Amino acid sequence: MTRVPTAALFAVCVIVWSTTWYAITWQVDTAAPEVGVAARFGLAGAVVLAALALRGLPWRRGPREHARFALQGVLLYGISYVAVYHAETLLVSGLVAVGYSASPLLGGLGSRWLFGTPLTRRFVAGGLLGLAGVALIFWPEFGHAAAAAGTAAGVAWTTAAVLLSAGGALAASRNRSHGLPLWPTLGWGMVYGALAALLCAALLGRSFALPAAPSWWLALGYLAIVGSVLTFACYLTIVDRLGAGASGTIGVMTPLLALVVSLLLEGYRPQWISLAGALLAAWGNVWMLRPAAPLRAAAAAAE
Repeated sequence: MTRVPTAALFAVCVIVWSTTWYAITWQVDTAAPEVGVAARFGLAGAVVLAALALRGLPWRRGPREHARFALQGVLLYGISYVAVYHAETLLVSGLVAVGYSASPLLGGLGSRWLFGTPLTRRFVAGGLLGLAGVALIFWPEFGHAAAAAGTAAGVAWTTAAVLLSAGGALAASRNRSHGLPLWPTLGWGMVYGALAALLCAALLGRSFALPAAPSWWLALGYLAIVGSVLTFACYLTIVDRLGAGASGTIGVMTPLLALVVSLLLEGYRPQWISLAGALLAAWGNVWMLRPAAPLRAAAAAAE
């Protein structure tokens, strides 16, 4: 089988994920966030496992592997996305996406703490600049007194989502380092993520009735197949090749494109300080990763 270049995997992740943030708004308007997450990853996981079974590939695993699948799935596909969906009930989708500019720094720090991956001072300094950029983007939103409480709650949900997602990415990196195969890990992880979302829905007393709105179902198909199966397969392959820290560079361009989508489709009109923050966040993330010779060599070797 032809090896897909790492650059192509990056492009798929950035282009698709920059639009999934907006697609989520089609779901949170008509159903509880927990139900949307459960349906999305339940369908995605079922598609992956069914494809493995139809092709005669092994998809049944042992209890120890399932424990690792569950850790990755609950963090990366379950409760982190519950937090994302809640954030998008309060904030423009592009702003939630911008919060993920912190992913490279968190991924790098977590990889250093858990796996001993070396970090440079430039990496940390660039990550802090990225965080400063995110703060500038959100700053004007707090200036609207009537919406300040909702904005604060949205930022809190976004922060929780980023932290949980970073933990899930590290769990995925660890699973791959233990030799767990990509597709069974992806399929079972999504199933466990869906179960975690269902548990959240049950604990919160959410209605499990699925909406009749065509937009909800169109968004479900796009988010589950394109935005989950395809992109997470690309993303986890990048994690496998480059590690959790370097793979976080996807978070550099995705928020910028997501903001453009919000400008075009959600009527978002940023102030100059928000635009400056977006540029600072992007520059900080590029700066912290681009000069690292070992990472460039790893990317070249992965092609």
